[in-house]
Order: sequence, then C-alpha cells, then structure tokens
Amino acid sequence: MSETGELTLETRGATALITIDHPRKRNAMTTAMWSAWPALMEQVVADDAVRVVVITGAAGHFCAGADISELDTILDNDRPTTAHEAIARCPKPTIAAVNGSCVGGGVLMAGACDIRIAGLSARFGVPPANLGLVYPPIPLERLVRLIGPAATKYLVFTAGLIGGERARHIGLVDELLPDDVVLHRALVLADDIAKRSQLSIQATKDLVDRMVDRTLTAQRVAAWMEQVATSPDLAEGTAAFLARRSAQFSWNGAGLPE
Repeated sequence: MSETGELTLETRGATALITIDHPRKRNAMTTAMWSAWPALMEQVVADDAVRVVVITGAAGHFCAGADISELDTILDNDRPTTAHEAIARCPKPTIAAVNGSCVGGGVLMAGACDIRIAGLSARFGVPPANLGLVYPPIPLERLVRLIGPAATKYLVFTAGLIGGERARHIGLVDELLPDDVVLHRALVLADDIAKRSQLSIQATKDLVDRMVDRTLTAQRVAAWMEQVATSPDLAEGTAAFLARRSAQFSWNGAGLPE
C-alpha cells in the first residue's frame, strides 16, 4: 500500500484491475493520481488482451474524493474532469467495485463507469457545498444523466452521505452485496462479460452513450453495421448456438473508425 498515493494496475486474464491506493486518506486522490488516469486508461485500451476494466479502492474504501491538502493544485487545469473523461470514454466496459467511502470525485469516478457494484458499508456523498466549490459541468451532467436532476440536487444541497440502499434506489448502484464479496463479484462479472462478443458490447456502449449525448449519427451506425458484416463474431456466435457450444469470439476493434 502506498503512503503518498498511487494507482496500481494488475491484469487478471481478460480483466484489468485498477486499484486506487492511498489508504492513509481513504484513497483520496492527489494531483499525481488524478494526472495518472489518462495514460493508464490508454494503456488498458491499447492492450488487446484486456476486455473489461474493474476499478476499486484499497483497504476497504473506494475513494474519498480529492485530497483537500492539494485542492488548489488539483483544480488547476481541471485534472479531475480529465480523469473522469478518460474513464468514461474507455470503449471497453468498466465496472466500479465500491466499499466504504465513495465521496465527491469518487462518486463521479464511479459514475463514469458502466456498472457499479457496492458493499453494504458503502457511503456516497457529493460535498461541494461544504467547500464552496462548483463541480465542472461535464462530470456533473453525467451524474444528472445517471441518477436524475432531483437526486443530484439532493446530494449536492445536503452534502450528506447516503447508504447503499438509497444509492441503489436512485440508480447510482446496480448491485448491493456484503462487503467481502464485492470485488469477487465484480471480477466474476468481468470474466462473464469478457466471454461475450466485444463487438456487441462495445457497439452498444458507444451507441447508448451517443444517444444520451445526442451525438449519434447515421454514419456511426453504419460503421458499426459494417463491423457486424465484416467481423467473424456473427458467424461464430451463430455456429456456436447451433452446435450448443460456447462461442469463441475474436473481434478486437480493428478497423473501426474513431
């Protein structure tokens, strides 16, 4: 475990496990940690062996937000927004495994993931009103899309913490489990997703995100349909279904335009 804070990357089969490691401060993010996210996400995107990304925190907490002792430096150049966008724009599916504190930038980080699995100990809060801050619009808008305007206002206005049951009720959490099985469940789910057609999964992620952002174009849809027509996944999936065997999908994103 790191005393000064770091992000660690471990590959487990087809899953990249990223751990936020700053337990002395409940995994609060330092300037260096925020700055490390873009390159780290580029690394997992470029690795064809990685199909799913799991993000978790060390020592029983997910992330207590920004390290307040470095707040002025962190806010300079808007490093948290850049980090959140690096996670959100990852074309591969992302899962947040959350225990303990998930506060401020930690909530926005988990919200940038596709799926959130939380433990019964998890506590979520969005506290800028305790600090006199206004969150940047990009991650704030993503939170609004995820849990709605009313729930976002409630979290910000009260600056209080909510438990896992409330978080699941408002759509912030997809699964709520005992603490000691959260990471295991996330890794099992990642393994399951990794066995599916990554063409189907990445296309759906891209299309859904563009629908929500209102940036989906006919050209983008056509590009994905061209992938379906030229990739081996459809033939393999059909053959496996008819033969009652597990499919061995091989699409890796090659040839898809940005």
